[in-house]
Amino acid sequence: MAEQELSILTLNCWGLKFVSKNRRDRVVAIANELSRTEEYDIVTLQELWVYSDFEYVRESVASYLPYAKFFYSGALGAGLAIFSRFPIIATEIQPYSLNGAPIDVAGGDWFVGKAAASVIIIHPELGEVQIFNTHLYAKGGEDGPEHNRAHRLVNAWEFAKLARRAAELGRYVIAAGDFNSIPTTLPMTVIREHAGLVDSWLVTHPFSNTPSDVTPSPQEAIDDFGVTADSPINTYSAGKGLDATARKFCGKRLDYIFYRQPHSSNPGILPVLHCKESRVVFTHEVPGKTFSFSDHFGLKSVLQIQTPGVLPSVNDTTFPSESQTAAWSTQSSEPSKISTACITTMVQALTSCYRFSKTRAQKELALFVLCVMLLITTAVASTWFPYPWLNPIFIVFTVFLSWLGTTMLYEGFVYGQWECNALMNVVEELEVFKHGLELHSGRRR
Repeated sequence: MAEQELSILTLNCWGLKFVSKNRRDRVVAIANELSRTEEYDIVTLQELWVYSDFEYVRESVASYLPYAKFFYSGALGAGLAIFSRFPIIATEIQPYSLNGAPIDVAGGDWFVGKAAASVIIIHPELGEVQIFNTHLYAKGGEDGPEHNRAHRLVNAWEFAKLARRAAELGRYVIAAGDFNSIPTTLPMTVIREHAGLVDSWLVTHPFSNTPSDVTPSPQEAIDDFGVTADSPINTYSAGKGLDATARKFCGKRLDYIFYRQPHSSNPGILPVLHCKESRVVFTHEVPGKTFSFSDHFGLKSVLQIQTPGVLPSVNDTTFPSESQTAAWSTQSSEPSKISTACITTMVQALTSCYRFSKTRAQKELALFVLCVMLLITTAVASTWFPYPWLNPIFIVFTVFLSWLGTTMLYEGFVYGQWECNALMNVVEELEVFKHGLELHSGRRR
């Protein structure tokens, strides 16, 4: 690609060992597709948990994406990887403070350690650019319950702070990944407002978030609304039980590419990023196979780098609408501001989760005490067992009680306290931030 453009791809690879169907074949196909096109400057992959899979992709794209980073987090790894055409000078990973509960083995978020990963690259035109890659907490959906949605809200707040801080340090920001949230939800509002990030899809499809009572066709949902998950066209989604939102809109837009300018006291001298193209990719089946590349489609965005003082011509077919042309001037370097209404809603959700967590922790600790009492009772009663064949049953029962009691102690005391503290930390942080906004607004009036 020319230096005046940045082509970015994000894709959730669904690459969990022993669990994801056709994992190895799909990873090979993804690597082959990337090596064949050679059109991307930045590639961010999620759910690439197996290191040998990362190595295969890295070797396949090394000719044009020579710089790469695989990130570690949690017990099973973050599943995040970034590939770059430009030199990487720094890397960082920040695990989210809340990632579900350890007892939720089926969900698995706690074990993989969902996180925000980033690299800093040196670009010949932009200088330092911080590239973020993330995968937010999965459970919760659009309808709650609130104690599940709260974890993703905490993820969104922590991610927004990282992206905002990068811009305040004078870097361009590009943020991509699987955010597990449709565009109109509170986590996406937090990310857009607090981090000041521009949604590349909305720049090129400005009306795709407009509510509609008409259900689009599966292809229209992809082309016009950016659906990347739960699409009937995807072989891993077809026939799967989907929620009401996915059924109504033929899928969900869960994958995003954001960008923003650095904070600067003199923004007029800086190059400006603008999205000239954004489309859903990897929608076809793996060549020679009967399955898709992943249970998600990929998202590609091309960001044009405009030199200072030069805006695109209104006759330029690359920028067909006034809203797109205006987007160049809205790339302010001023600090972004989240609304007080958004903060209030977040505080209510997190407080609700805090109350639920306290109640759950108390029940788990009560169950721990019950397990201890049953163990003592069983140990005393075992001395009067009249039949030897009862001993194996006693041993199995004792092992089960010991496991359950230990698990409830950890869940109720260690994890329960951790969750409550994390929630209260964010609530207090939001309250302080809200107070600062109100003071600043009062001074301006």
